[in-house]
Amino acid sequence: MKDFTRRDFIKTTGLAAGGLMISSGLLKAQGKKAGDKLNIALVGIGAEGEVLLNSILKLPNLNIVAVCDIWEYRRKYGFIRIFKELKQKAAQYEDYKDLIAKHAKELDAVVIATPDFWHAPMTVDFLEAGVNVYCEKMMSNTLEGAKSMVRAARKSGKLLQIGHQRKSNPRYIYAREKLLREAKICGDIMAANGQWNRAVTKDLEWPKKYEIPADKLKKYGYKDMAEFRNWRWNKGLGGGAISDLGAHQIDIFGWMLGARPTRVMASGNKDYYKKDWDDNVMCIFEFDKTFQGRRAQAFYQVLTTTSSGGGYFESFMGDQGTLKMSENPALTKLFRENNAPDWKPLIDAGVIGEGDESSANVKVADARESKALVAYGFPAKVPGYDADKPIHMYHLENFFGAVRGENNLSCDAEHAYEAEAAVFKARDAIEKGPLTFEESDFVVES
Repeated sequence: MKDFTRRDFIKTTGLAAGGLMISSGLLKAQGKKAGDKLNIALVGIGAEGEVLLNSILKLPNLNIVAVCDIWEYRRKYGFIRIFKELKQKAAQYEDYKDLIAKHAKELDAVVIATPDFWHAPMTVDFLEAGVNVYCEKMMSNTLEGAKSMVRAARKSGKLLQIGHQRKSNPRYIYAREKLLREAKICGDIMAANGQWNRAVTKDLEWPKKYEIPADKLKKYGYKDMAEFRNWRWNKGLGGGAISDLGAHQIDIFGWMLGARPTRVMASGNKDYYKKDWDDNVMCIFEFDKTFQGRRAQAFYQVLTTTSSGGGYFESFMGDQGTLKMSENPALTKLFRENNAPDWKPLIDAGVIGEGDESSANVKVADARESKALVAYGFPAKVPGYDADKPIHMYHLENFFGAVRGENNLSCDAEHAYEAEAAVFKARDAIEKGPLTFEESDFVVES
């Protein structure tokens, strides 16, 4: 078995989202050289914008030209962070259109982390102005908005990366390419499941002295400050938990399995928070033909009323083993079925880590119960992985590398749209019952 090297990792990072189609969008730019300093702007300095800013501040050869947010309180925070850490005086803007008018010609890229309903208009406007775009997921709060982004990327000839950051994570790439496909560590994969469970949270508040004036909130699409702070639960602004959290993992089902879903059934409820979107959602996706040519089912749940002691992860289960993946390395495990070939050759080759025999010391209570399995881990070194890097940094590095022409995008808009379609149909299935997918559901017409 050949080693999975850093060179393999670099090549693999640019893989298309499921190996299903060649993207008709641009995957890397021309005109820049490796290591060139890039002029960038940040639009949206809220919770997710701050997460991205934390990574951007650690990346070399970036000049932050401008920051934009309608909330002066957060806009100034971004400016101060940038000045303190980089000694760069970024221009500040309330309206992104003013930023475009002033700086589009000098910008190489923009990073957008605003509420979902602003993603499409902002992305389209920046692309049409000739600026490469990194936009957080979801692409939009509507399918038409997402389609407009795909079309704008095609027409502009500029890059559009969507923030499904697992696709640039070296551990996920290693799992997909080395463990599932090359080592076939799970054998024949027949099922997958995933979850993101969170404890009860209260509505977000704000410092009253920094409240946005009512006329300004109305101008930008919010009825009041409470809606501005809690937009994710509003049907006109966001998509609820299945969109906000579930999209990441539903995207990973298709990417890992190398397939698009063919059917979905779902259930949800609005009993706890009494918001527009469901508190908890459970759904099952069916796949007719995975990368192994087999059928598979994937169960997914997102709960916002209990953490359940379980965290967030995705599992891929086969007749010889199970891969449990998470952005949190502590939750990542490998389990060998007791009737599967010995994994010692894989351990000796450095493909996986040592097993924890104590994890199997669980007494069987029923004659029909399978014996507990030994838990194994990843190898000590995964090509390209650095435990000290924030989880979003890899995806940003991939994007800026593509802007410089060094590599392909990990998650271009064409393939991100496939996850968008899956999430929207799962949400529809809550009210309409089981729904089937057509191939046309995953493709944006010109």
